[in-house]
Amino acid sequence: MNPEESPIIVLGSDSQSGCYILRVRLAEYSALAFGGFKRGKIIELPAGEYVYVGSAMSKKGAASLANRLVRHATRSHKKRSHRIRGEMLRRFNAIGLGNGSLKPTVQKNLHWNIDHLLDLPVAELTGACILRTREHLEARLGQFLERDPHTIVVENGLGANDVPGNTHLLRLVARNAWWTSLPERLRKRFDI
Repeated sequence: MNPEESPIIVLGSDSQSGCYILRVRLAEYSALAFGGFKRGKIIELPAGEYVYVGSAMSKKGAASLANRLVRHATRSHKKRSHRIRGEMLRRFNAIGLGNGSLKPTVQKNLHWNIDHLLDLPVAELTGACILRTREHLEARLGQFLERDPHTIVVENGLGANDVPGNTHLLRLVARNAWWTSLPERLRKRFDI
């Protein structure tokens, strides 16, 4: 498979930490509280595509890049994992991203804002653009995506509790070419 056709795109080569952009498809309209975000405010989410910016800056353990991404691809309790999880496990092992078994050893609790969306049965994690880097790029990536004419802020601050002024969950209104061209745009913008 051509790497550009894979749902998992990896930029950079040696870091166990980094940032990522997740691609999420919501099959139907949902109204959702994202945990304690804005005191449990119910946020309306039209069916369609979404992108989420995150980071995992530890070199090992649960806060490492591979572990964080596999966690995102896992649903809580005994719910079915996202289909992409198996490919993540294979691909990360093949490229030396992560140490040891990446499968979560405990049940997932909903912690981050994105967990609430990814736990929905009508939400599917369909892609990940991963930037293996030691540089803290999360805020800049969030701003880069917020300024993109094909994204819409769902709710100010959503998904970016630790990055004031940013919004990290955005609705994407674009054709598939937007996603396939993303790696090249990121390489140019962030010199990766």
